[in-house]
Amino acid sequence: MKEKSQQLYDLMLQKGYPEEFSRIICLEMNTDFTAERMINYVAGEKKRLGDVADEMVAIKDLRERLINKHISEHANNSFLHDSE
Repeated sequence: MKEKSQQLYDLMLQKGYPEEFSRIICLEMNTDFTAERMINYVAGEKKRLGDVADEMVAIKDLRERLINKHISEHANNSFLHDSE
């Protein structure tokens, strides 16, 4: 498990989330970007399990959209430079 994911796991256990639930969340939040966002989310008052799961899906969706945006920008830049 990456360092940030491990920090998230430890924080979730400290907050009283079930071990298996915390493990699954951390396996999904497996990049520094996603783990850091989830750390920020769970750092405050304890959320319901469903809310944490919803946030996990939202973070994964955001990451995917950002990746696609960067791919699209790179493709557009390559196309512009190739057509000159």
